[in-house]
Amino acid sequence: MSRQIDYYFTLLSPWTYLGHGAFIELARQHGLSVRYRPTPLRSVFDETGGLPLPKRHPVRQRYRVLELQRGRAKRGLPLTLFPKFFPYDVSLADRIVLAVIARGEDPTGFVGEVLADVWARELDMSRPELILAAAERAGLDTAGLAEAAGSEATTQAYQAAIAEAVEAGVFGAPSYVLDGEIFWGQDRLDLLADALAAGRVAYRNDATV
Repeated sequence: MSRQIDYYFTLLSPWTYLGHGAFIELARQHGLSVRYRPTPLRSVFDETGGLPLPKRHPVRQRYRVLELQRGRAKRGLPLTLFPKFFPYDVSLADRIVLAVIARGEDPTGFVGEVLADVWARELDMSRPELILAAAERAGLDTAGLAEAAGSEATTQAYQAAIAEAVEAGVFGAPSYVLDGEIFWGQDRLDLLADALAAGRVAYRNDATV
């Protein structure tokens, strides 16, 4: 049975976009089963003391722009620093990931398409028809998908991810949780790769030595 890694993210995040392909490749290399956990990040911020981008100090906002430039160069990905439709209401796109999973299908391609639509193609991904177009490009059957995403069960699962994320120690996206050890940010993928290569036991935040 393969090891599982929990993937906490939002389809709003440029950092999720930058790390998605590299993370999926790493998971495949090590035979990891990825558990997709789209999460309402603003609510996680409220629980953990984080601030949405407009409320951060200008110094932090300026540094973010530097990091985005470094990240796109490192990953070799196209990325618009200030896309036309950011921020947007990400809830439908996030919930479609859950609906896809509930149907027993793989959301990997859909996640990649939506992230690229926002950060490379500058599309308005609050529009249901564009979200479904991304699902089609990913090879998914879109029949009934929007309805499933809006169902009570899906909505409850999406809201439940908030408490689950906080319990897991998640406070930002993307976060990768392996055996209880959290790796926050796409720039921690090298450390995740090292942990997997070493086969070590998970580090704990209550360690005394």
